[in-house]
Formats: sequence, structure tokens, C-alpha cells
Amino acid sequence: MSKKIITPVKEFEDLLTPDYKELIADGPYNSGPKTIDDLGSFREIIEPHPHCAGCGVSLGIRLGMASLPSPEDTIIIGTPGCSYFALTQSALNYSCTAFGNQNSVASGLKRMLKIRYPEKHKDVLVMVGDGGVADIGLDYTLHSWFRGENIATVMLDNEVYGNTGGQESGMTVEGAILNMAPTGKKFPKIPVFEIAKTSGCVYTAKVTVASPKKLGEAIRRAILIAREVGPTYVQVYSPCPTNLKFPPSQTLAIAKEGEKSYYKYEEYMTDEAKKYLSRINES
Repeated sequence: MSKKIITPVKEFEDLLTPDYKELIADGPYNSGPKTIDDLGSFREIIEPHPHCAGCGVSLGIRLGMASLPSPEDTIIIGTPGCSYFALTQSALNYSCTAFGNQNSVASGLKRMLKIRYPEKHKDVLVMVGDGGVADIGLDYTLHSWFRGENIATVMLDNEVYGNTGGQESGMTVEGAILNMAPTGKKFPKIPVFEIAKTSGCVYTAKVTVASPKKLGEAIRRAILIAREVGPTYVQVYSPCPTNLKFPPSQTLAIAKEGEKSYYKYEEYMTDEAKKYLSRINES
């Protein structure tokens, strides 16, 4: 987990492709931490990802990766789903787990990294969809919070199982009609944001891809606070044009509408988290 893993030995430099050379020279871990303002000015991914046009999840991933306080010392843990496609192509440390057990894997990795690098922060960030957090992985997620694991969890909430045809998820809005929910969702969204606050998370935020600055700041805070204080959670509304049947050009407009109603920006942190954040911001 350092720049060494992407630095070639001198004997093989001439064999590298131009794309890889560009990645080494101008990846997300060079010239200090990047911010959302830097998007488009550095090489973010190894090769093009196969997300649908207008995909809210891929946008959420881009914004999140540009907000990491220490990219070269961060490992992102994912799970099968739409988020997998961009994350596997990212120019960062990434590991894909079995569906739903990402917080268990992240917990073990974080504990191992603390032992291996006791004097250095090695950030472990879970970044998966609503199915991975709220449905199949809810048990693993909750227990990592109950145990107080020092990991940050980001849910990319596109409100649907997008890569398997459009089934409803626990985060689908009640009444929504989908390809595989022709009569509409029968129960409300699972209140994961509220559950996180009562299950051990010391910092939580709810935001949409239509507010990139707020999204970036939430993920940055979540990672920093998780280093010392406890588990953190960020829920990102990432609308899916393919399965929610709206034009790809309208993703941000749909997200903005959500901000005005059921997906208003919220942030919560414990007093201990506030003190820690204030202390590191002053140093």
C-alpha cells in the first residue's frame, strides 16, 4: 500500500504501455492528495469502465476517489455489483469480496494493517451499493459497527439491483415500479442512515451526487474520523437511469429533486468525533 506497488523496476520501464506510464506519472496519488476540484486533471482509472451512460454510481465513485485524504495509503473494499466495474478499473488499491461480507473483510484488513504499520495510518474504505450494505450484507455491516471497527463505509445508493436486471432492493422507494417489481415496491426504504447512528457509528452523512463538495467533504471526514474514533458511514444517492427509466442526461436533476424531498443533506457526529476532527484540522 504505497507508491512502490506501481513503480516499475528500471529494467522494465521501456516495456510499459503509454497508458501505464501516464498512470505512474499522473495518478491519483501523485503531487499530494487530490480534491474534487482536480477531477479531469489526473488519470483516475487504468482503462475505460463499462458503466451505463449517466450512471450515478460511477459518478459517486469518481467523486469519492477524488476525496481520499491519503490515496496511496488507502485500500477500497468492494463487492459484486455495479460499483465493481469502476472500482476494479481504478488506479488505487482495491479488493473485491464475496457479495455482502465486505465489512468483515475490511475489519480483518484494518486490524492487520494496524499491526503491520503501527506508526502510520492505513485507511480502509468500504464502497459498495445498497444491496451490499442494506440487504445481503446488512448483518456483516451492523456487526462491524457494533464492534467499533475503525473503517469507513460508503453506500452508493442507486435504489435498485442495477447489474442483474432491475430487482427492487431494500433501499428502493416504496411504490417504485421496476423491471422485476412490476407491481411496485411494497415497503419503505430501509432507514440505514438512522440505524447507523444507533449502532455505533461516530460519524454519518447522507448526501447526493448532485452536491459534489458536500459528498467529498463527507467522505474525507468519514475516513479521517474512522482512523482513531470509530466506524463511520456515508450514504450517497446515486440514481440509476437504466433501471429507473429516466434519460442519462437527467441524473443530476433527479438527484437534486431528491435533495429537496427525501434525500436532504444530513450530517451527524458524536462529541468525540467533533473534538478529534477539530484537533486534526488545527494541526
